[in-house]
Amino acid sequence: KNRMDVYSIHSLCNLYIESNEASEVLLLSKANQEKLYAEVPKFERFFRIITENSLVAYQQRLIDNLSLEAEERYNNFCKRYPSLINNLPKKDIASYIGVTPEFFSRMQAKMLRRT
Repeated sequence: KNRMDVYSIHSLCNLYIESNEASEVLLLSKANQEKLYAEVPKFERFFRIITENSLVAYQQRLIDNLSLEAEERYNNFCKRYPSLINNLPKKDIASYIGVTPEFFSRMQAKMLRRT
């Protein structure tokens, strides 16, 4: 089940989010979200836009992981998220682009030798 399926059928999810820095998290139940939409209709549009943007980013990542070589995925990551390159552990970047930390390390070394 994806996140939206789980949310819409009130089921537990086996996925989690990990933050690499101090964060504040807002937990909003489905019932409270519906109440918020009824009381402040602009929030429904706000959450819809966030959901649409998340879906587009997820689809692009999926397409990249299926169609691009690891180096291309890494280069795309660097272009999309330049502020994260030096702020995330290498293992997390490797995971995001769909390779093992060992492969990522070898790939980076190979890329450095070419420059």
